[in-house]
This record gives sequence, C-alpha cells and structure tokens, in this order.
Amino acid sequence: MDIFLYIIIFVMGTVFGSFFTLAVYRIPKRQDIVHTHSYCPNCDHKLGFLDLIPVFSYIFLGGKCRYCKKKIRPRYLILEILSGLTFVTIAYFGNVNILNLDSKILAESAFMTLYLCYIFLMAGIDRENREINRSVNRYGIIISILYMIYLCILEKASIYRYGIYLIFYLLIMILDNITLKKYAKNSYLNGLLIVVIIMAIFTYEYITMNTIIMTSLIVAIYMLLNKVKNIINRRKRKPEVQGKRLCIGFYLAIANILNMIMVLGCYKFLI
Repeated sequence: MDIFLYIIIFVMGTVFGSFFTLAVYRIPKRQDIVHTHSYCPNCDHKLGFLDLIPVFSYIFLGGKCRYCKKKIRPRYLILEILSGLTFVTIAYFGNVNILNLDSKILAESAFMTLYLCYIFLMAGIDRENREINRSVNRYGIIISILYMIYLCILEKASIYRYGIYLIFYLLIMILDNITLKKYAKNSYLNGLLIVVIIMAIFTYEYITMNTIIMTSLIVAIYMLLNKVKNIINRRKRKPEVQGKRLCIGFYLAIANILNMIMVLGCYKFLI
C-alpha cells in the first residue's frame, strides 16, 4: 500500500514543481501567480489542460510549445522531476506511511510542504536573477512563525528558543529597511540571513550548520577553480575570466535539502 502513497506524493510534488516554474518566472516580474491563466512566455498563448500536465506534457510535446513551436527550456521538466523526487524522498526517509498517518504526521507534513515551497521558490528566483526575493522571504517568515506557534502550543516546545529567532527577525528586517532607504535596493546579505533563520526553524540548528558548511565548501571550490582557470589563462596570454556572482541562496537550498535527507536517512536506517 505504501507504494501507492509514494506515487501520490510524487505526483503532488510534480504539480508543486509545475507551480514553482510559473512562480519563479512571474514573481520577480510582479505578475499574478494565482488568478492569471498559464501562458506561453514566447507567444503569450493561453495553455490548455493538456499543456499543463507535469512532466508528461513536456515529453509528449517534444519540449516545444504546441502553438508557436518554440523550444521550452528544459528547466521546467527538471524542476518538476526534482520537486517530485524531493517530496517522495523526504516522505520515505521521514517514515511517512499508511499506518502512521495521524494528525501529528499530517500537520508536520503540511508544514514541511510549505517549507519546501519556500525553498524551491527562493532558490529558483536566486538562480535565475541572483536575488533573494523579499515577497518570498515574507512568505517564509509567515509560515515559520505559524510553525513556531504550532510547536509551542501543541508540541510544548521551548518558547524562549523561538523567541530568540523572532528577535533576530525583527533586527534583520529593521536593518533591511534601513539599507533599502539608504541605497534604494534590497540587501542580498540581509535576505540570506533571513533564509538561514527560516532554515534553522524548520530543519533545526544541526542541519542548518551543516548546510552553511557545505555551502561554504561549494563557494570555496568555485573560487579556487576560477583562480586556477585565470592562472592558466595568464600563462597562455588569454584574458582573465571574471567569475559570475555566486547565487548563494540557491546553493544553500541544495545543501539544506541534501543534509535533511541524509539526517532522515541516518535515523531511518541506523537508529
């Protein structure tokens, strides 16, 4: 019976993935993501039901728009599959099955779904625009506060621990507003600090610290490879290559999901 549950979870994950592709495209452009019907970004033609089936529509249409025949970026297919796999992997390692679907598991699963929505949206927008979107971070703050209320009231978690996080939120948002007024632009660093706090609330400090360490290693390796490449170019008397600005939020998201899966896997098979 569990296999059918995981198939349903995978399908739900791909549906969320389809929504993520839409939201990642529209949110930075300040377009509506709820009421406006899906359309082709090339020809603006409204998409029908058969054009919107996650994974299958891309495959059956040969990766092209049904109407203008323009090629659709593979990221849509990749994000839908990755979303489905992430949802089902976390459910599997989190021991979600037919026999233990009580109110507590359902509540935790609902909050985890909301958190994964935040992570995918934050990472997708950062990957495309190198931006920690303020509206997405506001969504993350709201769901994290709701999660803290749930933990403190129903799970009897320490109110002092989460009170500290609320203070951090307040300080960073004040700093962010000062930065916005002074420089008339969003602070990437302030956005990242909020991302880390949201991660700590949902995945706790141990996973968050490992996430930061893994991300730091990725950044260090990237900088090292870029430096080696420039040394080789200098010897060949070629112009140096300027490294792209790193999308740290994107790498934080990948590291966080990987660490979450590894920790859940350890609990499932080793403990």
